[in-house]
Amino acid sequence: QLVESGGGLVQAVGSLRLSCAASGPTFRTYAMGWFRQAPAEEREFVASITWSGESAEYADSVKGRFTISRDNAKNMLYLQMNNVKPEDTAVYYCAASRGRFSDKWDEYDYWGQGTQVTVSS
Repeated sequence: QLVESGGGLVQAVGSLRLSCAASGPTFRTYAMGWFRQAPAEEREFVASITWSGESAEYADSVKGRFTISRDNAKNMLYLQMNNVKPEDTAVYYCAASRGRFSDKWDEYDYWGQGTQVTVSS
């Protein structure tokens, strides 16, 4: 089970940190990712990280502004969002993959319920 938190309303150029709490003893074996979906838009890749946390990849639209990280001892995944923009407004989802970390949503096996992020200009 994945449960996101930390969403809310933030002004442009501000910061926000999303958290994803995972249950189960095998969290540390899963690659993890963050995706987002704005109204009337398709689900979009944001960032992903390997099971060890040693490697990560980002969508071009967030590179240099967002940082994905994980704490396997606490079964937690994070997304630090800095210098946010109105176009970052979306529901953010964390996801877990039994395979390699990926930017493709259909390669993820488990999903959280999402947390809303709204950026005002």
